[in-house]
Amino acid sequence: MDGPRDNASEVLEFWFAETRPQQWFAKDRAFDDLLRQRFLALTRQAIAGELDAWSAEPGRALALVLLLDQFPRQIWRDTAMAFAGDPQALALSQKAVELGWVAAESAQARRQFWLMPLMHAEELAVQEAALTLFERFSDSRTVDVASRHRDVIVRFGRFPHRNAALGRISSAEELGFLQTPGSRF
Repeated sequence: MDGPRDNASEVLEFWFAETRPQQWFAKDRAFDDLLRQRFLALTRQAIAGELDAWSAEPGRALALVLLLDQFPRQIWRDTAMAFAGDPQALALSQKAVELGWVAAESAQARRQFWLMPLMHAEELAVQEAALTLFERFSDSRTVDVASRHRDVIVRFGRFPHRNAALGRISSAEELGFLQTPGSRF
């Protein structure tokens, strides 16, 4: 099983050592292309469930969370595929919280990405839990972002900026919201 372990290490090394935080959330076509070039096949394997064995161990499981949650958002930006790994990522994130893997993680950036699938969920109960966890395991800037995510779910029950990609009809209120600065995250 050396191959999958090496691949998990490659994912973690890329995300946490080769890239910088400003790259993680910026809309950057060159960075999206780089992720696609290096990790498209592995991301597809993760979404197809072919890497589920990684979920048994914290380090490999965090790599799997990245492949299911963050990488699709950049590889398939503005398409429905960007959200294809969300259910699996959410379940794995919740497992990591329950098993104490998040609490045991010493690096704040790694804890943050353990919790990202919670922030990305379109369920209010999950958003409320996420905010509490981000307050405990993250920094004030990330807590602010988590709070804004929760507020959008409180207001709309979903993230309006996903509507076009997911083929959902936006309400007039959602369309107005999307025109306000900072509404897309």
